[in-house]
Amino acid sequence: MISISDFGSLSHSLSRTTSEFFGVSGALSKLKDFEFRPQQQQMAVAVARALEEERPLVVEAGTGVGKSLAYLAPAVHKALDEKRKAIISTHTINLQEQLIVKDIPLLQSVVSDPFNALLLKGRRNYVCPARLQIALSGGGEMFTSSELEEVKAIWEWAEKSKDGTLSELDFTPSTRVWSQVCSETHICTPKRCGPTGKCFYQEVRKRVAEADVLVVNHTLFFTLLNSQAEFTESGEGFLFPGDFLIFDEAHTLEQVAARQLGLSISQTGMKFDLQRLYNPKSRKGLFQMTGDSAGRRLTLKLLDDIDEFFDQVEEACTWGEYGREFRIRDPEFVEDSLGGGLIEVSRRARAMADLADDTTKVELGELARRLNDCRAGLATFLDQSDDGSVYWVEKSDRESISLNAAPIDVSELLGPVFFDRDRPCVFTSATLGIGDRDLGYFRNRVGATEVEAIQIGSPFDYAKQMTIHLVKKMPQPSESGYEKALEKWVSHFVKKSKGRAFVLFTSYKLLQSLARSMEGFFSDMGIQLLVQGKGRPRGQLIQEFKEDETSVLFGTDSFWTGVDVPGDALTNVIITRLPFAVPDHPLTQARLEYIEERGGNSFMDYSVPEAILKLRQGVGRLIRSEDDEGMVVLLDNRILTKRYGKAFLSALPDAPISIEE
Repeated sequence: MISISDFGSLSHSLSRTTSEFFGVSGALSKLKDFEFRPQQQQMAVAVARALEEERPLVVEAGTGVGKSLAYLAPAVHKALDEKRKAIISTHTINLQEQLIVKDIPLLQSVVSDPFNALLLKGRRNYVCPARLQIALSGGGEMFTSSELEEVKAIWEWAEKSKDGTLSELDFTPSTRVWSQVCSETHICTPKRCGPTGKCFYQEVRKRVAEADVLVVNHTLFFTLLNSQAEFTESGEGFLFPGDFLIFDEAHTLEQVAARQLGLSISQTGMKFDLQRLYNPKSRKGLFQMTGDSAGRRLTLKLLDDIDEFFDQVEEACTWGEYGREFRIRDPEFVEDSLGGGLIEVSRRARAMADLADDTTKVELGELARRLNDCRAGLATFLDQSDDGSVYWVEKSDRESISLNAAPIDVSELLGPVFFDRDRPCVFTSATLGIGDRDLGYFRNRVGATEVEAIQIGSPFDYAKQMTIHLVKKMPQPSESGYEKALEKWVSHFVKKSKGRAFVLFTSYKLLQSLARSMEGFFSDMGIQLLVQGKGRPRGQLIQEFKEDETSVLFGTDSFWTGVDVPGDALTNVIITRLPFAVPDHPLTQARLEYIEERGGNSFMDYSVPEAILKLRQGVGRLIRSEDDEGMVVLLDNRILTKRYGKAFLSALPDAPISIEE
């Protein structure tokens, strides 16, 4: 346990003010449901100290600490006092909504100085009235009759809408239609759309400039980071001059960064952009509207070339039984038969842009730029020009092929951005550690090796609120009788909790198989079985689970994290297997090889730590409040029979353990 004294003197004003704010009789105590939490105060003071000393900090704060308020309060104080912008980045929509709807209004109700907070979405979430007008004027030359009806419906909605975001639209437009009416970086600009006062995104930009606190998601953060000129052209900061950063749900940082700092070129995406110029099926598009027959011919040829190119790519790959990725280890594994065509069509679009009116000119210019970017990305992939990246081909569920690359070691890229300079940025999550109090594993993975790290425990009494059940005799999945044994133990523990259970899987195939074989059991018990993947979205399944307090939910990857079900609806979390990642994804393969090449043990240095973090996240679904009680069941006896099992157990909450024979 970390005490306030561990942070040294509180002579600094922000630290002292923050400590008082979270104290027994501080400003926060005026809230109706206030309960003094020393862990929350400890975290808040640590964050305040890092912010006032202008340095990075890594904080693991256990479930129930109240970390959102612990970082919001000192961040708001600093933003107002120094007239700097606080950037709060999260991974999930749920946390964004919690911040905007609950935590920030709560803080606004108790602080003396008013402050402005804004949730910023990616610009493609906003309709652009100027582009919408272009789409309408293009009419039958641009869209089919059904698409044109969608455009008209969007126009009618936009006339009444207050924020112009896609989530507020009362129907789901086709991707093709929305892509031609949403805000685009090089089309919807302050110079072109700003002066009218009617552009939703440009109005948001003005509010961004006035905001003290800006909430974004991690993907948008990296997108803006890669194009800092979006909001500012000068000034030392991440996105704005002098800003500072709070990165919540930081356990996702490595994966998000790898994706955002890599590249992805899909067959579908390339054809989608080209068909905005000319779609041979509908005979619509910008080249049709401008009467450019040469442009249409070039586009038709390139569309055929794309299909032929990706057919060659697919033939060069060997797909596993379940895997949908194939690693490309050698440059030029297929010939670049698209570069010339992409250049030709891009040039043609620019040539027609020079002859077109202003509205059509910007649309043609934007598509020409996108085709050039695609050509450059294709060359990077085929040449494998970045030695620090891994390259692979991926097949989507709809059989579309994409070319992908990602940096193997993001720490070399993230270090200079976040940690090598003295800039205030706080990285926090409930699960950063693997039993290491210095959070060394996380810090090494993201380039924060020299950054201070603290671990603050949960205020929950796990010894009283939770029990851990292990099973001593359990076959391995490769052995006969495994599914029968799994069915036996799941039934046993579901009966104990009278339903009210999450059953978490690492294999969707196993989930489906067990769900089928246990349908009769759940029917006889009068318990509703909710199964991921039967057409219902994740949010709907969770809502049904909450409403039917005896139901059982079978889920895979997305249900291990970001699910909050406090109360009696969830009293049992059954984990079928230790969540080791299958090392068949090219990025995972490359990371393992990278560790081995440097003399490390890839299993103990990467596979085990990653599985521990995932297990902690799954276990963390159970106790969400001080009133919750229940059991965690681990149906993988490797935790008892393998040497590394102790590492998993030591990383779990300190709760009584029961071993079933």
